[in-house]
Amino acid sequence: MAALRPRRRALVSPLCRAFSGPGCQLAPERAGERRDTAPSRVSGFCPPRKSCHDWIGPPDKHSNLRPVHFYVPENESPLEQKLRKLRQETQEWNQQFWANQNLTFCREKEEFIRSRLKAKGLELRTGSGQKATLDAEEMADFYKEFLSKNFQKHMCYNRDWYKRNFAITFFMGKVALERVWHKLRPRQRKTST
Repeated sequence: MAALRPRRRALVSPLCRAFSGPGCQLAPERAGERRDTAPSRVSGFCPPRKSCHDWIGPPDKHSNLRPVHFYVPENESPLEQKLRKLRQETQEWNQQFWANQNLTFCREKEEFIRSRLKAKGLELRTGSGQKATLDAEEMADFYKEFLSKNFQKHMCYNRDWYKRNFAITFFMGKVALERVWHKLRPRQRKTST
């Protein structure tokens, strides 16, 4: 959802899954990770045991996005399940994209600073031990170059983001209509013969 990746953080404790209780379970996380991407495990945040609502966790340190822990009701209809899974997939896709984008940005920014300082004959650290920096105009060159280089990637991301959000909105409408239909339709009464 890379440069030498830090050790993979431990997965949420099994107790977190147990907290979900009957009818109030959390949606499953992704199982695998690729080595060339940022870690997809977003945080160790776990909602309270008896929570029956979606919860938004603290920002992920790689993507800077807040993960959502989706509530799974006991009587979830197939349409509601499809909506929840689509929302989960979209969140994981979004988290992974921004984690990878931020990782690439930081790596390229460090390389840019290092190359500019080397071209000027300066060290990475000043005499007082502080990290050497470039002025805003020099960094503007990097930002412009980075955005230009990643323009197509961002265009594809935006296109896919809109497609996913339209699909989610469509399914939310279908779920709302389904719920209204179930409330309005007459209850079937048992007829005795």
